[in-house]
Amino acid sequence: MNENSPVFLIDDDKDLLRATKQTLELAGFDVSAFSAASEALHALRVDFAGVVVSDIRMPQMDGQQLFARIKALDADLPVILVTGHGDIPMAVQAIQDGAYDFIAKPFATDRLVQSVRRAAEKRRLVLENRALRQAAEQAQGDLPLIGQTPAIERLRHTLRQIADTDVDVLVTGETGSGKEVVASLLHRWSRRAKGNFVALNCGALPETVIESELFGHEPGAFTGAQKKRVGRIEHSSAGTLFLDEIESMPPAIQVQMLRVLEMREVTPLGTNEVRPVDLRVVAAAKVDLGDPRQRGDFREDLYYRLNVVTLSIPPLRERRDDIPLLFGHFADRAANRFNREVPAISTTVRRHLREHDWPGNVRELSHFAERFVLGLESATTVKSDEAPAADEGLPLPLRVERYEAELIRETLSQNNGDVRRTIEALGIPRKTFYDKLQRHGIVRGDFAGFDGDDRRGS
Repeated sequence: MNENSPVFLIDDDKDLLRATKQTLELAGFDVSAFSAASEALHALRVDFAGVVVSDIRMPQMDGQQLFARIKALDADLPVILVTGHGDIPMAVQAIQDGAYDFIAKPFATDRLVQSVRRAAEKRRLVLENRALRQAAEQAQGDLPLIGQTPAIERLRHTLRQIADTDVDVLVTGETGSGKEVVASLLHRWSRRAKGNFVALNCGALPETVIESELFGHEPGAFTGAQKKRVGRIEHSSAGTLFLDEIESMPPAIQVQMLRVLEMREVTPLGTNEVRPVDLRVVAAAKVDLGDPRQRGDFREDLYYRLNVVTLSIPPLRERRDDIPLLFGHFADRAANRFNREVPAISTTVRRHLREHDWPGNVRELSHFAERFVLGLESATTVKSDEAPAADEGLPLPLRVERYEAELIRETLSQNNGDVRRTIEALGIPRKTFYDKLQRHGIVRGDFAGFDGDDRRGS
């Protein structure tokens, strides 16, 4: 967002400093004014979220010297230099050295405002990219591709082979199996690693929002579109676009996405301008898109366009030999996070690790390890989860309670943890559903990535 973006404004001419500050504030920027470059430099932080606008000719430290110091602090921070006529060759050299823009005096206020707006948008994208990189690293830490079974070793080997080939990749696997980890590793191990890793969950956004998120829009493209927004596709150019739950992509968006994949170009909403993109797509699906019965209304031609290389992540129950290694990793990490010692593993917990089917896969195992370290996974809890179906000898109310808990777990698993679909399948109010989760000690996170579920509808 450009409005309220911070701007550091530096000029030793106090009258011009005051007038320019007022101009930028009227345009919606949060302006900090300095009459000396050293004062601005002292106040500047590495994570500064805005733009620096500086005059060139100033006593002590001039604009060029300030720019050099800022570039050493953060080479991606946009610096706009304001110049007199005689300073233009100096400003051109600064542009060649990486300055964002230079504006010659006297200048129209619109010229300055538009330059600052573009620079603020660039800064927003840079900081968003950094946050996405950090999120990708966190995702890799949360769901590591750890394992020594042949299936996981083959998967790691294949990732190394194809990471630098630029082919589009389709990743299939159950909920919680690590599809985003695979996508982030493809990005990190490729020459695109310096570009953006842009992730979008197609199942977490309604059709009216996902179109703008993917393709971007110009001001006035629709009601509420007051400013330009760069879409995820364009933002991922020269990097990697990760489309999770692509089977949930609305049919109308599938048609547009097919054209993007074929032409490698995008047209934002509200404009006829066609923009080329250097695109690599990694798509992930929870279902087999090659099976017409599972594919549903997902376009067959889009499936074949994405299906250049398909990677299948095995569920945790099919690589049980990796469970102790993964559990140890998650338990150690949880102990460090919570400043606790890893408890001794009881026979009951060992049996649970060995015999449980882990429908939530690696994510479920990670949550179980955290509860284990916190002492929340008692022998009673584990035993009740593994209790046989037969309830002979139990009073009727307890049988009903146990059946209800199992039914909720089963329905959550069938709907991949989607709260809205689970509630619809069970036919109960949302509040009742959450009350029952609490009463039965059911953790939603064991069945899916539920962070976006409540946004899909009530």
